[in-house]
Amino acid sequence: MATRAQDLPRKPEHFINRKGLTVVYQGELLRHRAYTRFLHWMYGIFFFLALLSGFGIYMPWIFRWFTPLFGGGAMTRTLHPWFGIGFVLFFGLQALNWASAMKWAPGDTEWMKRLPDYITNRHSIEPPNVGFFNAGQKGMFWEIVAGCIAYVITGIIMWFPEIFGRWPVAISVVIHDISALIMLAGIFVHIYLSTIGEPGTFQAMTKGTVKEAWAWTHHPAWFKQETGRDPQQALDEARQKMHEEHQS
Repeated sequence: MATRAQDLPRKPEHFINRKGLTVVYQGELLRHRAYTRFLHWMYGIFFFLALLSGFGIYMPWIFRWFTPLFGGGAMTRTLHPWFGIGFVLFFGLQALNWASAMKWAPGDTEWMKRLPDYITNRHSIEPPNVGFFNAGQKGMFWEIVAGCIAYVITGIIMWFPEIFGRWPVAISVVIHDISALIMLAGIFVHIYLSTIGEPGTFQAMTKGTVKEAWAWTHHPAWFKQETGRDPQQALDEARQKMHEEHQS
């Protein structure tokens, strides 16, 4: 079952959407509104602040040059938990914003079975049931949700070691670090796909729009829902137009 664009929670209208201007030009579709984009960049900023300060704290023999960025070792240790809270807070708001769109559907399981085809770009467009988010995006979303839960629990234990004791703190450090490395790996994949891997994706989180060709290629069910046009037919028409222009 595909996720429809109108399934995304848009009411009541958030004040950031009322203030933020998103211009949709001909040949484009609205992908993310101002509120969604604001949350995305906020938790992205806090993630990297927490990451850099965390590296400076836990591996100072390699990343000791990170701590001066935050005012020294002591200040870095003070700021790191607050950076983490900022990340969890803003991602938590995004999780509420995307909760209905991120529900797992039978088509998502089928998409995961086709993951090798997706990696190798075997097909011109995604399967016709891929909606607003594909299974890979949903998987990353729920991985971050799990990571946030791990950060909160382990972070509190490490923040107050005198309350929880030595062994819970030691175990929390390991879980905290592993969770951070897993999330960092996912972030690298996310950055690659939103830039080089799938050109045209990045503007969805800057301008808030995407080209129709991007939509029918990567999210055909969402494209059909928004435009009423068949994605495969749209692709064939675009190819025919390019062929005619090349011939002329």
